Amino acid sequence: MKNLIYLITLFASISSALAQNKTFNIIDFGAKPGLNFINTKNIQSAIDAASKNGGKVIIPDGQFVTGPIEIKSGVELYLSADAELLGSINRLDYGKKNAEALIYAKKQHSIAISGKGIINGRGREVVKNLLTLLHQGVLEDETWKVKRPSESNRPRLIAFTDCEDVSVKNVKLKNSAGWVQDFVRCNKVNIDSITVESTEYWNNDGIDIVNSKNVRITNCNVDAADDGICLKSEGMLGICENVYVENCIIRSSASGFKLGTGSYGGFRNIKVRNITVYNTYRSAIALEAVDGGFIDGVDIEGVVAKYTGNAIFIRLGHRNKTDKFSTIKNIRIANVKADIPNTKPDAGYPIEGPLPKVPPHNLLPASIVGIPGHLIENVLLQNIEITYGGGASEKTANIPINELDKVVENEAGYPEFSMFGELPAWGFYVRHAKGITFKNVKLNYIESDFRPAVIFDDVNGIDVNGLKIDKSEHPNVMVLKNTGAVSIKNTKFPSNKKESIKEIQ
Repeated sequence: MKNLIYLITLFASISSALAQNKTFNIIDFGAKPGLNFINTKNIQSAIDAASKNGGKVIIPDGQFVTGPIEIKSGVELYLSADAELLGSINRLDYGKKNAEALIYAKKQHSIAISGKGIINGRGREVVKNLLTLLHQGVLEDETWKVKRPSESNRPRLIAFTDCEDVSVKNVKLKNSAGWVQDFVRCNKVNIDSITVESTEYWNNDGIDIVNSKNVRITNCNVDAADDGICLKSEGMLGICENVYVENCIIRSSASGFKLGTGSYGGFRNIKVRNITVYNTYRSAIALEAVDGGFIDGVDIEGVVAKYTGNAIFIRLGHRNKTDKFSTIKNIRIANVKADIPNTKPDAGYPIEGPLPKVPPHNLLPASIVGIPGHLIENVLLQNIEITYGGGASEKTANIPINELDKVVENEAGYPEFSMFGELPAWGFYVRHAKGITFKNVKLNYIESDFRPAVIFDDVNGIDVNGLKIDKSEHPNVMVLKNTGAVSIKNTKFPSNKKESIKEIQ
């Protein structure tokens, strides 16, 4: 992995050096600041000139409005500290059928976006104009009347496809109408020290990596109305491979760091270090394979989750309509400290996460859940501390330990931590898995909870060493159902529980 990081840094340095051969100020190509002048042609002319021999296109101080612009090989788009590149609010400027991104590149190499300035998609205004055009019949959309305009009708801020040696550094990205950044089938991507503030409309993923390889995301601050940093494997078959995330702060009305939901190909060699997730509606960490793809080799260490709906969610499902099943194996998650409140953690943000479409339930535990006959394999949870708000009530929902089969499988459901409705444990729920290791795991709650702390159901190969649970209202702290090859040692459970560990068939 160290060699990979060195190569990515080297490629980024080379591309930056190439792009600084010559500068091209957009003012020299007729660009004008202000909200009443569209600079698309002027900025594109500067890019085209810079692409001939490689160079830096300067967006100087001031506000400059533009429609979609295409970055070409050898070009660095540089925004001065007081520069703001504003997306046009006329949806038709992005094309009539499928909206082009504000800044896009296809099959280019050695490209960069840098500087201390702002790129503002003005997404709310764009969508308002889009809705007017849909009502007028100027544009068409299959989903806008029942939900919202489709993703293809809402322009992204940045979209790079089939590109190599890509760098995005230091800039602030604001208010996209769709995904903020979309890197599809790219190789050697370096995203560093950027700020994302995009909470004005739905589907505003902060950073999306789709079937891309050799990616480094570091020192970023993301506040998004959808997933914060999300790796996907969808569209044309491919995989995400060799991805490194470090020192990032994430706020999301969905999940913080996520693999999936799109999971047709797979994910391999994914490493995460030192992230903070806060005020986030769904999971701090979500690993999801539900479309026939694989997850193999995920190493996450150093996570602080403050006020999130869920700490860890690992799900193997079967949403695709073929007979190909997903696989998840070789996962390590270590050094996690999470606080899970019993209130909605993203309440008050402009776009809140939606209420789950399941029956009423109590506060939900971290979970690792496969499906019958298709097990999640080899998961190590080490040095994990999760504190729950508690406050569960049997009047809200209750699945007794002798009725664990009542937990729905929901094999084809959209993967999220609330997809099962009520769960019978308050701390950790593991089902349909093998090779599960808990090492130095501490679970606690603030208000009382009537459920067992941990349940293993249909799990073979359980190694629990150093599990600490200080409180338990239920007579059984841990429940084992249909389990085998179980090793439990060095536990600390409440001393008044005579049958702390309950085995049932």
